[in-house]
Amino acid sequence: MISKTGRPRGLAALSPERRREIASKGGRTSQSRGTAHQWTAEEASAAGKKGSARYARRRAELQSQLS
Repeated sequence: MISKTGRPRGLAALSPERRREIASKGGRTSQSRGTAHQWTAEEASAAGKKGSARYARRRAELQSQLS
């Protein structure tokens, strides 16, 4: 996020490598604690259908706006 001073704040001020390192630590911690979400086949299928339906709807809206 760019602040009123025009300089990035928080995680945006960090290098991409440092952000990746922090995210990786969080992922490893949740895996070791057993609190990480693990998708079932049904959940993954539902999420995929939801995403593709949303994409199709947006695409149809854009095409209708152009014509």
